[in-house]
Amino acid sequence: MLRSYESMRFLIDRQMVIFDIGSAYTKFGYAGETTPRGIIKTEVKCPETKKLRKIYDYTDTEDLYQLLVEFIHSLFFKHVVVSPKDSRIVVLESPLTPSQFRDTLAKVLFRHFEIGSLMLLPTHLATISTLGTDTALVLDVGYTEATLIPVFEGIPILKAWQALPLGGYIVHKYLMESLKEIYPNVDITEKLVEDIKVRTCFVTTLERSAKLGTAEAPNPPPAVKYPGIKNINIPGEVREKAFEALWERDNDNLSIPTMILDSILKCPIDTRRPLAENILLIGGTTMAKGFASRLKAELLALVKSPLYSEKLKIQTFKFHTAPSKPNYTAWLGGAIFGSIDLPSRCLTKENYLKSNRVPDWTNLIDNQKEDSVNGEF
Repeated sequence: MLRSYESMRFLIDRQMVIFDIGSAYTKFGYAGETTPRGIIKTEVKCPETKKLRKIYDYTDTEDLYQLLVEFIHSLFFKHVVVSPKDSRIVVLESPLTPSQFRDTLAKVLFRHFEIGSLMLLPTHLATISTLGTDTALVLDVGYTEATLIPVFEGIPILKAWQALPLGGYIVHKYLMESLKEIYPNVDITEKLVEDIKVRTCFVTTLERSAKLGTAEAPNPPPAVKYPGIKNINIPGEVREKAFEALWERDNDNLSIPTMILDSILKCPIDTRRPLAENILLIGGTTMAKGFASRLKAELLALVKSPLYSEKLKIQTFKFHTAPSKPNYTAWLGGAIFGSIDLPSRCLTKENYLKSNRVPDWTNLIDNQKEDSVNGEF
């Protein structure tokens, strides 16, 4: 029995651990598995104040270091339940992740927890490995922002990347303000707002949206009672308008649909049609009921508008259905990469302690020919 336990422990220790640390939620699990072992909030109880703090709400590098130490400790010993020492880790990261965050994360993993190796994977690139194709326009709408990068034949077209501060936070802010105005004596918490958003709100159609706030405004959908709390009814108007901020154009005439069209316009002309017909939506916000159909309707209307009709001769947009829920599709891509032996893409503990830096795949210093031949950064 002891030998069987030791064998199982050896197999677990040899597996790569996959972390997708998002601004709101973190997914974790093992390479080769189809779903994460768990999804938790990216927050930790501060040892000093005893209050919950979000990891990304740090004040400086030292503060971030302490938050990450507490959070990673919880991940390893409470959730993943594996010793971090000499373990192999894959971390999904957005190309827009601040260098301060990735450098501090690597320092915590290598110097505090003494992991064996670290692979940093770009989220948008890893995601398309779940589709069986190497070309896709990947739109990630998370909690704080929406980011988009086209990938053609496995190569990210970085000059066409797009990003806007549109995500679940905008929806939460609208719901929080609306519900506090309706129920001033009820404690409206972030957790309550999240639950109300998922259970009761939806993305309305383009036709109804155009009439909202006008004399021809359609009758609002029925109000619903939120289960578990007395005397809280969510008005139909609030349910319908919660996601409208994602589609409203800002002062620069930008919105989530324009992100896609502007990105396609910045791509080489021979790649535009394949990208328009291979759109992949990831991120928790894209799971809202009606999101994909509204996005497609917005795109079809925009390409016929004077803004794009002369510049973009595309009339068809197609969306992929990933083999997982959009909120952990990126994690699944990491689990696929983690099951493949890619030593040249892993930063080992020895190399990190020698150089004291994290190689950047966009930096020419870290992409020299002799390095790729030797299998080192």
